[in-house]
Amino acid sequence: MVMEIVEPNTCVRGCCKSKTIPLHLLPSTYTLLSPIAKGSESVVYEAILNGKKVAVKKPILATSDDLDRFHKELQLLCKLDDLGIATLVAAHAKPPNYMFFFQFYESGDLAGKLHVQEWIPSLKEMLHISLKLAKSLQYLHNLGIVHRDVKPANVLASFLQLDRNLCPHLSDFGLAVYTKDLKHVSVENWRSSGKPTGGFHKKNMVGTLIYMAPEILRKDIQSEKSDVYSFGITINELFTGVVPYTDLRAEARAHTVLEMNYSEQQLTAAVVSQGLRPVLAGSESGAPDSLAKLIQRCWDADPFNRPSFDDIIAELDPIMKHVCEEQEGKVLQEPSGLLTDLSSDVISNLQSYQEAVNWIWHDSSNGAAPYNPTLSSGSFATCGRRESMEDTHFLMPSMCRQKDVHLFGIFDGHRGAAAAEFSVGALPRFLQTLGSTLSPSDALTEAFMKTDIAFRDELIVQRNVKGTTKKNWHPGCCANAALIVENKLFVANAGDCRTILCRGGTAFPLTKDVTVLMCRRISKQDHTASCVEERERVIRAGGQVKWQVDNWRVGTAALQVTRSIGDDDLKPAVTAEPEITETTLTSEDEYLVMASDGLWDVVSREDVISIIRDTVKEPGMCSKRLATEAAERGSKDNITVIVVFLRPVSTAERIY
Repeated sequence: MVMEIVEPNTCVRGCCKSKTIPLHLLPSTYTLLSPIAKGSESVVYEAILNGKKVAVKKPILATSDDLDRFHKELQLLCKLDDLGIATLVAAHAKPPNYMFFFQFYESGDLAGKLHVQEWIPSLKEMLHISLKLAKSLQYLHNLGIVHRDVKPANVLASFLQLDRNLCPHLSDFGLAVYTKDLKHVSVENWRSSGKPTGGFHKKNMVGTLIYMAPEILRKDIQSEKSDVYSFGITINELFTGVVPYTDLRAEARAHTVLEMNYSEQQLTAAVVSQGLRPVLAGSESGAPDSLAKLIQRCWDADPFNRPSFDDIIAELDPIMKHVCEEQEGKVLQEPSGLLTDLSSDVISNLQSYQEAVNWIWHDSSNGAAPYNPTLSSGSFATCGRRESMEDTHFLMPSMCRQKDVHLFGIFDGHRGAAAAEFSVGALPRFLQTLGSTLSPSDALTEAFMKTDIAFRDELIVQRNVKGTTKKNWHPGCCANAALIVENKLFVANAGDCRTILCRGGTAFPLTKDVTVLMCRRISKQDHTASCVEERERVIRAGGQVKWQVDNWRVGTAALQVTRSIGDDDLKPAVTAEPEITETTLTSEDEYLVMASDGLWDVVSREDVISIIRDTVKEPGMCSKRLATEAAERGSKDNITVIVVFLRPVSTAERIY
């Protein structure tokens, strides 16, 4: 944005000068619109400057010290010229109004994208942002400037037009200082800005303590390595998608800091004396081991052990290049497990299911647009006390690029993981081919049945392969799928997985989950032989049901469930046909919880609602908390949980 500069181009004191940035504006050249952010020391407005949209930071100047800080920040901003720094386009540095005019970044800040918009960046995007942010801080440090408030809320975002990569822009230099002046800085005159962060209640937390280096918390002399610490915390948050310390483990309990009643003093002591750090980004986030080790070095307690930004960039560059090369050379791969060994005909058929389909599930007969939920989803799976993991699951928001069609599924394997590993890839692909010919309910039923047939056919192929010794191998899995089409929710279930809907704070079961008290213990009545209706259905289909050990069981395999994919030795009595419920979603609906029986064996649906009520409202975190709670209560099975929020979660609800 090129603007006319009127000389002398200085602030009212004459201490701030610039050859390219106007420091005095006529009132007719700008118009302040609505505020877009408010803090204790400034208000940010959307504004129009010479016909173009800008962001205006208007500091609250209550004392002469506040005015001194405005001029120091303006002096510093006038010297910065880097793509990774928020661009100052103008300033008004004369009374009665003091303002900074910045380029407007449509994508907002990184904290908002991660925790409000539920943005899930790819590994390449996360590395791109990390590398660009590191280069911006390298630029500052080379100028002898320490930012002192690096955090996602101070990283603004814009998309480059050529490659559509998200470009980070470091902002808010109100606390920035020259390295030579750091010895004069103490925590007492570091006045925090902005709203509370980090998962704490407002009464317990102010400022940006969760990003502060231990030496700052000890009130020691700071250095440019304090920025390195904050950078490490920030990119770890980028990779995990979790606000620091909000999923803190203590004594094997996955409670949030809020629930643990940490005060500012307690957290400070834990960070400084006990070496407490946020949960490190692991392989589940896509973070390479080399990056995780770099993050740990960045937040080392000893500033001398932390790398410089020259070192950080030297390490991030090859990681970024390796990921880019890997993605460019990557070919379509099938899910792991039995699916990788499928016969060529089955592979060919399954790959064809990925082609675009002509969806007709959108109901255009009604002139009024239906209520559309706003989704965010997350999951967590753990082996629990079992030696092996036989659960699998998938999350497919915006299925086939249809913004109002979403699919989620859980598969709980038994007698081996093969059926679950096959189904997690096959079922959604079968469903995609049926969207143009059948209703959602019929398509779900047909997808379950086709997956069952395809899996059992493949077992025959595998058994006929020379050298195969698994002649008596009959793996199977329970299956639970939730399909959302506009405002309609369809839940298909075969087995003992369950789905509940939280509506107005109350749990509503969307799968059969009647429980009865038998001999002082809870007995499940899902699709199991304990259910009278299911037991009678199995017998009518020619199956055998008898009481064994502690429960009703089917056939010589003594299987408890009466519906599943696979289990070819028990067909047709143990059917793959699911029971389906249809629900019209409304604004009262808050979230779905889908889980394997490893959760439901020990946690009631009412307890699920209570636990989520007291957990930071991030779906992945809620899933993790539920699974951990089930493990603590003695669940002996694999545990998989999916949480799908059906409406935006406000800042207050999110405890953010």
